[in-house]
Amino acid sequence: MSEPKDGEVAAESAKKSLRDQAYEELRDRIIDLRLSPGQRLVERDLATELAISRIPLREALQMLEREGLVVIVPRQGAIVAPFTVADVRDLFDVRESLEVLAARLAAERAEPADLAALREQLTAARSATARADQSAIAAANARFHSVIVEISGNPLLQSLLRPLESRVRWLFHLTKERDPGTQCDEHEALYAAIAANDPDAAAEIAYGHVRSGREPSLALSAEWSMPVIDPISATRTRQRGSNREASA
Repeated sequence: MSEPKDGEVAAESAKKSLRDQAYEELRDRIIDLRLSPGQRLVERDLATELAISRIPLREALQMLEREGLVVIVPRQGAIVAPFTVADVRDLFDVRESLEVLAARLAAERAEPADLAALREQLTAARSATARADQSAIAAANARFHSVIVEISGNPLLQSLLRPLESRVRWLFHLTKERDPGTQCDEHEALYAAIAANDPDAAAEIAYGHVRSGREPSLALSAEWSMPVIDPISATRTRQRGSNREASA
């Protein structure tokens, strides 16, 4: 097989860059609720707004679908995933098992540089809490959990939890009425157990931390959740005056 030419490499790199930019922008809009659960994503409009062609946009939407943030109906279009109470319950079920394991492994394997990375997220969360920056609070708290997963040093565990990072950020944002100060305190306790290389304490604190957020998050999610919707109906082409929307 012949090696790709420099021009082909550059074109592929540019396409990936546009795809990644679109992915990150749309992901952040979904997490911050600028794009609402169930909202239709019109490909033509998004391509124009983001100043990209439809190929990298479609690739970005596929990446978001793999993370559970978007539902794509073949040949019809896409919508923001309708994040329901059942979805929140399922997310907590997974977190209560896998994040506890991650905390245990992190306590066994954490190095000074790892602890510095965790401390950085704690500081970021405290700072965001002080200025009531809800988006930054959600990002820092979710990133704190992601760093623990990285410290665990278990590639299989990382591959299982990495796709959930965006949904955890989404959850932190959707349940922003929960006391962020309490969440910071719980993260501080978990940090201390990991820094002390105490796997049992880290696992116990991690479980208690996730568990303590379960019922409040379910209660809050009931306020903004939506009924199960039919993605096919939600993405069906609609009339726009005398013209029809282009298929998303």
